[in-house]
Parts: sequence; C-alpha cells; structure tokens
Amino acid sequence: MRTSLTLLAAAAVLSTAGIAQAADYAIDPTHTFATFEINHFGATTNRGRFDKKEGTVSFDRAAKSGKVDITIDVSSVSTGTPAFEKHLNSAELFNTAVYPTARFVSDKFVFDGDKVAEVQGQFTLLGKTQPVTLKATQFNCYESPMLKREVCGGDFEATIDRTAFGMDYGVQWGFAKDVRLVIQVEAIKQ
Repeated sequence: MRTSLTLLAAAAVLSTAGIAQAADYAIDPTHTFATFEINHFGATTNRGRFDKKEGTVSFDRAAKSGKVDITIDVSSVSTGTPAFEKHLNSAELFNTAVYPTARFVSDKFVFDGDKVAEVQGQFTLLGKTQPVTLKATQFNCYESPMLKREVCGGDFEATIDRTAFGMDYGVQWGFAKDVRLVIQVEAIKQ
C-alpha cells in the first residue's frame, strides 16, 4: 500500500512537471523604449522616441508561447526639436488629437531554441491595423538582483510602410514611406 501511494505521488509530480507554467509580466516603463527612424531625402535619418508606454506580457518559456499587449502614447513623441514634435503631432502625421495612441497586440511568439526570435502581431496606428513582425536582435530572462523577481526582455525591430496606415505626408516630395521601429522592452514577472 505504501509503495502504491509513493508511486501515485511520484506519478502526480512527474505529470505536472511537463505542464507549462505561463507567467504574467508588466512592462517596465523605465527600461522600455519605442523609437522610430525615417530616411530624410537620403541625406540624414530623422529619429524620435515615444516617452509614455504601458502594457503586459504573458510568457511561457516551456511551451514556447506568449502574448503581448503594448499601448504607446503617440503624443509623447520626443525628438529634441519642439517644432518637429508639433508637426509630428499634427493632422498631417500622427494626428494625436484624433488618434492619441498606437497599439501592438500579439499571441504568436516564434522561438529559436529557448530564445524568442520574433513576435508576430497586429499594429494599430491612425485607426488602421496591419500585421507587423518584430524581430528580436537579442532576448533574455534574468533574476533581477534589485527587484528579486524575474525580468524578461529584448531588443526588437521592424520596418513598416507608413502609408499602409494612411500616413502619406511628403511622399509626393520624396519623403520615405518605410519607417524602422526599434523596440527595447523589459517586463517584470508579477
């Protein structure tokens, strides 16, 4: 009888060992940045950063799956040039009076071994939603010595055609359509 209880207990432990343990993470705004780069007539690159963002991640390393939902306050755009920021917020570009946020939602993580290689999702900008794949240039999870919790994060990038979202200002003069998005994100296990 004792042997059967021991075997039953061992079987219960082994059967749950293979079950994936998804965890929820909150975006750390102090270690998360969303930036963009766009070619300016082949001479220079205009860059900007969005200072306000929030979101959540659900991540299951064992099952190689995850979900992400990140919202960016587009009106928080920062370029270091107030006049450029005013124009970016205008109806000609981000139209933040009508569309104050952009959002990326995904439930498809692609892995290369144990590392996230890309996140495939839907990006909404100016009220239009298009598929976007963020490719990881690096990714890691670690135990934060300060927070005493697991933190996962990485650097991701994608190139989007801004005209697919209805942002076509300056295209007729030769402004680039392609915009490079660079996302640095760290999220803290809850």
